[in-house]
Amino acid sequence: MSAKSRPALQRIPAEQLHADELQRLDDWDQHPRPPGWRLSPRAVEMFVLGDESLGIARKFVAEPGVVNRTVVSLCTDLGALLAGPPGTAKSWLSELLAAAICGDSTLSVQGGSVESIGQLIYSWNEALVRRSGPTPEAVVPGALMRAMREGRILRFEELARCHQHLQDALLSVLSDRVVTIPELGEAGVVHSVAGFNIIATSNDVDVGIYQMSAALKRRLNFERILPIRRIEDEIDVVRNELIKRNGQAGLEVEITDEVLEVLVTVFHELRNGQTLDGRSTDRLAASFMSTAEAVNAAHAACAHAFYYGDGAMTVAKLLHFILGTALKDDPEDRRRLHHYFETEVARKTGDHWQKAYAQRHLISLR
Repeated sequence: MSAKSRPALQRIPAEQLHADELQRLDDWDQHPRPPGWRLSPRAVEMFVLGDESLGIARKFVAEPGVVNRTVVSLCTDLGALLAGPPGTAKSWLSELLAAAICGDSTLSVQGGSVESIGQLIYSWNEALVRRSGPTPEAVVPGALMRAMREGRILRFEELARCHQHLQDALLSVLSDRVVTIPELGEAGVVHSVAGFNIIATSNDVDVGIYQMSAALKRRLNFERILPIRRIEDEIDVVRNELIKRNGQAGLEVEITDEVLEVLVTVFHELRNGQTLDGRSTDRLAASFMSTAEAVNAAHAACAHAFYYGDGAMTVAKLLHFILGTALKDDPEDRRRLHHYFETEVARKTGDHWQKAYAQRHLISLR
């Protein structure tokens, strides 16, 4: 298939999207690298947090210590668990770290979808077993075994949604760094290769089904990922992510500062239950109003502007795309959102805010 006819990827892995930056860091990096790592811990942190002198863009907003502690954890025999509210880019941080450490962020499992040891560690090719018995060639490695054999980072999404017996299997791997396949005897001992480790995530609002054991918690360094505090940082994140998504989707849309200010401010204030000037307001019960959801709403507004409008996002259309995030399955949230518009949006100055306020009737119609 020619390059022109090859289907476009809907989402490009971090190691491909930022391949030039990773190469630039590799060429620059003279610092010690842990066994199996593509870059040093210093360079990994620079890849995530950015460095103007090397032309490395900031890709994640957090207190520097958060990233530093997570990177240091992955240098040891302890895995890392990124915990926090939904939409705080825990998965994105794990992807960036895996891309920088081992050059491949695609080896991942979803805790809620893994139901058997075979899916996680290994299973058997039944046809080969019937023909030749249990042989090394008949072993079908799962994501965890592949990560161990290849010295890569395994991204374990939503660990608390994983069945208890699978958490116990993970515990033994983190403790001994070995998997044993009894049917293969001595040939069935699989040791982990330098560079192997686990980055797990866990949503601490919708906590999942299964409690992690104290033993598993001891083998993971916990790092809490909080929402972005500064509105300016959040606007930058939404703008940069929006530009990236629009480019991948072929959307040529004008993104104005006024539209982003309204969008991000509404999400920021409803999430925190406090306006930028310190006034208290209602939080929504059924929606977290995360930065990730703000990006989704902005991208939907861009798609509408490109396919239905004149190629420019407008405040007048913005509320249509905020409502899909804000109003879920709690009837009281409609009242809370309407109250926020009447008490807070109404008092904000600027023509763009008045245009937003003029759309408040949509809250009742939705």
